[in-house]
Amino acid sequence: MLAENLQLVQRQLQAALAKRRQKNLLTGSDVTLVAVTKNHPPEVISDILALGVKNIGENRVQEAKHKQEALGKHGLWHLIGHLQTNKARQAVALFDLLESVDSEHLLAAVDKEAARIGKTQDILLQLNIAHEEQKSGLEREEYLALLTKLDEFKNIRLRGLMVIAQKCDDVEETRPVFAAGYRAFARLKQQRPEIDILSMGMSSDYMIAVEEGANVVRVGTALFGQRDYSLKF
Repeated sequence: MLAENLQLVQRQLQAALAKRRQKNLLTGSDVTLVAVTKNHPPEVISDILALGVKNIGENRVQEAKHKQEALGKHGLWHLIGHLQTNKARQAVALFDLLESVDSEHLLAAVDKEAARIGKTQDILLQLNIAHEEQKSGLEREEYLALLTKLDEFKNIRLRGLMVIAQKCDDVEETRPVFAAGYRAFARLKQQRPEIDILSMGMSSDYMIAVEEGANVVRVGTALFGQRDYSLKF
């Protein structure tokens, strides 16, 4: 079943890319699939890696730690959930990319922990373009202020931006949010040409995200089915 689900997701990604390529966007002509294994047993990570997907996404530091202790650390690990400052030390040790950096305070904590172990930590800045109070992410004024301070942090490397769209009955309503995310990426790339990641889109809306410019998508349910919330990590 997982192999069949992966094939379907990959076909849909290619269909979305075919539409995207006509726009000649700054995010390139390919897309990276991050398999989100939140609330799934550790074995699914081995299964998806065996099928050729090398990027693993987790929402919680503790769950990622449990799974890496069970399986070893294979592939590239993305933290896609909200990161509390007091978990920065563990997060820097466990993850290759922190997608959800959303404050100067957190950025400073990540920088400190990366310096402690001699690591340059790749990060994305999470934007709250949909302005949802229950969602993490930087509002526009916070984001612009943080950009002016980024170079003070010597042990982080900004790779780009992450955006989460609002949940809605009509998935087309997410398109303006993803389009705004791409515009923010394009503006940032003018200032920082080295950035290369725009992470947008999940199981419900990844095709629209790719059409609008995402080159990383975070897909869980469409691959693994419904999460098992009885699992404790």
